[in-house]
Amino acid sequence: MRLGESIKLIGDWFKLTFTENPGMAFGIELGSPLVVTGMAVAATVLIVLYLRSVHTDNIGHTLSIALILGGAIGNIIDRLFFAVIYGYGGMFQGKVVDFIHFDFWSGTVPRSIPLIGGNYVAMFPIWNVADMCIVVGVVLVVIFQRVMPLGSEQAEEQSLPAADTPATQPLRS
Repeated sequence: MRLGESIKLIGDWFKLTFTENPGMAFGIELGSPLVVTGMAVAATVLIVLYLRSVHTDNIGHTLSIALILGGAIGNIIDRLFFAVIYGYGGMFQGKVVDFIHFDFWSGTVPRSIPLIGGNYVAMFPIWNVADMCIVVGVVLVVIFQRVMPLGSEQAEEQSLPAADTPATQPLRS
């Protein structure tokens, strides 16, 4: 596929559209591709450190974080090698390839809307499998955090006095 080309899968609603995202989520650009890639690598390292430091039996929470980590690594791989493979830049200067396109609504936002008014907006943004992993992982973190708060088992164990402590011994008169 060439840049911008689409293949319709389900009418105009679901298609594969080849795009390149030089920025972060939703195309937000916070500097050069090198800066964006550096921020993605730093965030990935923080996720790995978080996973190593959290000791929980909440497998749902752990799998949620693993989805986020996998998605982040997938996008970093694109950023590392894309520019080199296609010959327009060096390592860490690539773009993320996005292609999954759900076209719920597209058009120009009225100028009266703050921040985005007057801009063309396509709902839902074009994304990739790595982005899906990140979004699903974040949603699952919120769900599992509400269902089984992280560390709740440890908090209960610490709040209960041990059976052989004086506080739990019956009073004798």
